[in-house]
Amino acid sequence: MTARSKSVSFGTPDGVTEGDWFKSHADLYDHGLHRFSGRGISGTEKTGADSIVLSGGYIDDRDEGDVIVYTGEGGRDRHSGRMNADQSLGDSGNAALVISQALGHSVRVIEGLGITKGKRRRATKGYVYRGLFRVAEHWMTVGQEGFRICQFKLRKIEPGQVPPPQRVDPLAGTETTFEEQARRYISQDRLVRDSRVASAVKRMHHNTCQICRARLIVSPEGEAYSEAAHIQAVGKPHHGADQIENMLCLCPTCHALFDRGALQLTDDLDVINGITGQFRAALAQVKGHNIGIEFARKHRERWADRLL
Repeated sequence: MTARSKSVSFGTPDGVTEGDWFKSHADLYDHGLHRFSGRGISGTEKTGADSIVLSGGYIDDRDEGDVIVYTGEGGRDRHSGRMNADQSLGDSGNAALVISQALGHSVRVIEGLGITKGKRRRATKGYVYRGLFRVAEHWMTVGQEGFRICQFKLRKIEPGQVPPPQRVDPLAGTETTFEEQARRYISQDRLVRDSRVASAVKRMHHNTCQICRARLIVSPEGEAYSEAAHIQAVGKPHHGADQIENMLCLCPTCHALFDRGALQLTDDLDVINGITGQFRAALAQVKGHNIGIEFARKHRERWADRLL
């Protein structure tokens, strides 16, 4: 459902106190607490997220009072209520939470009470306002249902505390603002998620890592999980192409190492340790997936002067 007319606003609205109870989503909207009905995250990629509703919709959520691990939006089948696709930081609500982390915005947390089970969850006993939290960190992981999910750690803000802005892109330089780095970071993740070639590469390699040969089984039905990694990074300032010749099928560990230059490719498509230069493995290849040597060279150039 789309947002109604109110604009994004941060902080606790006038006349509202932590612990207040509200009957419905309409009541939350009228009091300026949450702008959306039927969605857990209120906010935009442009402004950041100003509120979330805890509704028990994802089995990977954890609520420890002053610390909440919140699973982002996307990837859920509307009919069955189960996950059927990977999430992305580029999904609207997830991008909004990343921006709030980068800019240090507070996020109102609202808890649904008496949540019904099944594909359509409802708060049968209303909602309670839990106060202001900050987005302390976020990460990508494979959830219990076997799909890639975005998770956000939220920490309670003490009275008078002002959340600090944070760098959210682990590869970003210092020449741009945290907000610009966050938008570039979100854009890169969106390109990977939306690219048809990403799915094609994973399918060609049967979700088996081209570096370590790991095939991660994530469900009783034998579904396997892998990640598509660009060799030359996409987006500014690297301008890598979103095409099959510039992509690898990797496990999450090898993907993280490759993205940070700890693993690199030679012109012969051998995998080397990016710090010591030692040989690690020959890159696994299949017919129809031709790696562009120019992309491997650009990746090596990016990390040529890097020291750990």
